[in-house]
Amino acid sequence: MDRIAIGRRAALALPALAALPARAQGTTLTIGVGAPVTSIDPHFFNASFNSAVASHIFDRLTERTPDARLVPGLAESWRAVSDTVWEFRLRDGVRWHDGRPFTADDVAFTIERAPQVPNSPGGFGVYLRAIMRTEVVDARTIRLHTARPHPIMPSDLAFIPIIARHAASGASTEDFNSGRAAIGTGPYRFVSFRAGDRIELARNDSYWRGAEPWARVSYRMIANDSARLAAVLAGDVDVIDQVPSADLERVRRERRVELAEKLGARLIFLGPDFSRREAPVFTSDHEGRPLAANPLLDVRVRRALSLAIDRTALAERVMEGTARPAGQWLPPGPPGHDPAVPPPPHEPETARRLLAEAGFPNGFRITLHTPNDRYPNDGRTAQAIAQMWTRVGVRTEVGPMPWATFPGRAARQEFAMHLIGWGSTAGDPIGALMNVVGTFDRARFLGAVNHHRYSNPALDALVERALVTMDDAARDALLREAVRMAAEDVAVIPLYNLVNIWATRRGLRIAPRLDERTLAMDIRPA
Repeated sequence: MDRIAIGRRAALALPALAALPARAQGTTLTIGVGAPVTSIDPHFFNASFNSAVASHIFDRLTERTPDARLVPGLAESWRAVSDTVWEFRLRDGVRWHDGRPFTADDVAFTIERAPQVPNSPGGFGVYLRAIMRTEVVDARTIRLHTARPHPIMPSDLAFIPIIARHAASGASTEDFNSGRAAIGTGPYRFVSFRAGDRIELARNDSYWRGAEPWARVSYRMIANDSARLAAVLAGDVDVIDQVPSADLERVRRERRVELAEKLGARLIFLGPDFSRREAPVFTSDHEGRPLAANPLLDVRVRRALSLAIDRTALAERVMEGTARPAGQWLPPGPPGHDPAVPPPPHEPETARRLLAEAGFPNGFRITLHTPNDRYPNDGRTAQAIAQMWTRVGVRTEVGPMPWATFPGRAARQEFAMHLIGWGSTAGDPIGALMNVVGTFDRARFLGAVNHHRYSNPALDALVERALVTMDDAARDALLREAVRMAAEDVAVIPLYNLVNIWATRRGLRIAPRLDERTLAMDIRPA
């Protein structure tokens, strides 16, 4: 394994301000996104839309390029001093937005604070749980001590925005939302945040990589697909994400905008409830009588529900070509994809047989809950699945609701089955194996978004073995085995990977990202 990385190769070098057109140097870039940003606190919620905004204000020790390659960030180099000690050498001359110098003490403070944010619906502790002790060697050097080998430490730290001790000591999430604690080292400074509406940012002219081309960035939340598309066509915004699939062909013919597309690392999947053995919620027989036991605990029922789904129809008809059928977290391409785990086939007769074997020859009734404003066509996908399940005897109702209330209810295990997504932004399955299907354990920062409470000690042990395996090939083999184990046990019901699509006004170009984030730093004059 390559255990030393040097960052002076300018892996993330951006165009110098002087080389950009004069028009770009003084203008505002207006971005319209389809998902709501819930907080400016970079450690509050491990969700792609929150992390995208955080990337404008805060830097990380390591960063990822649009194609998920790991590159230097605030750390210019790192090395494994031993199997249980990682040393990071920090960049010289980096300053916070208020002018104070960035030091290793700020990194130590961040590592202490990030896993402990109150009321987090899904935090970052899983990426820091291996660290037993931080050692500030000097202002530009920090060592991270672990109890066991932890070869993926540099990758883990690409998830953690670094905050300032002097600005954030004792600060609450609301202090970040108001701007008081939102002091970063990033390319843009915080100006204002209006929940559900927009974030306003101003260029950091002293940014250590060089100033960005846009004097200001207006990051607007436009949940309605038609309104978001109309905004970019009218020139009210410069860039949008989540171009509506129903309008794609028309937009391709538009001369006013250009499209950028990339098959992304977000899996849309269904989470069956494992949290209760008796008196399952939103589940009954066909007469509406409650079931005594939870049918979803039987793997035959989960397999039946999976085989009843026509993923090709979902991808081609419901998603209109903007998704690819999936059987695992990652699409083909990234090294973490396992070719031995294909999308489950559509076999309704096998589904009926498995239901009968499980004691449900006539099926049962269930409600599938889904957000209706978070993912492209999320409500339509749930409706299509409901029809497919009903055809094999599982009469399904759909419970749609806004994203503003959905994660909280899912985290309280209020659903029998729910639709949700997970983005494997590192290009490997580790985050999903630990956060989504790892046994929920708050003290160990595991299962942070395992809202359906799946638990498999054998899977947990296999993932733990992988995490301490220093040899890359051996670790990858263990992770592939874990992916296969989760698939065979139907820990979740995978549906499809999303194709990420952006529209920009003509004259701009955007680097499409595997992690689906929409960043002003990836947008340049054409």
